[in-house]
Amino acid sequence: MNKPPFSLPTPQDLQALAAKLPTPPAPPEWLRTELLQRVVLLLNHILQQEPAATDRLRRQQGKRMQVQWGALELVLQATPAGLLSLCADGVTPDLRLQVTQTSPFELAQTLMQGDKPKIDIQGDVQLAAEVGWLVDNVRWDLEEDLSRLIGDAPAHTLMKGVSSIAAALKAKVRPA
Repeated sequence: MNKPPFSLPTPQDLQALAAKLPTPPAPPEWLRTELLQRVVLLLNHILQQEPAATDRLRRQQGKRMQVQWGALELVLQATPAGLLSLCADGVTPDLRLQVTQTSPFELAQTLMQGDKPKIDIQGDVQLAAEVGWLVDNVRWDLEEDLSRLIGDAPAHTLMKGVSSIAAALKAKVRPA
């Protein structure tokens, strides 16, 4: 049997490679703040596409949630409009969500398999239920957004190509 001309590295190969890399320096505070603001803008854009999502968040207005994965931390507050805003540093969250998978490659593998990562949840049960509903029911319609920029047919073709690449990666990552 002929071997393919190339093969994708396994998650274990990628972990071994990552362990050999030096730790990158922490980004400047201004860059971290700008990136977090862009994440919040994206989340709000996605939430605005689903009226039920904003209704659910509106009921939780003023409550704060902290999402943490390793050194990455995002503290958000539900607004009266049913959207999210960044909280100032040092506020006490009502809900803490900590992703317990530390390896980025294991996390990526979990997500590629269509599974949810393991999360340690502490705090407000009602807010946790609403966040769980949002995670289960709200999806970004990327094709719709792309169609506004490049047109319907190119957006559909591009998303079809991305879907086939994602399916190939899932097949590679999924254990046999």
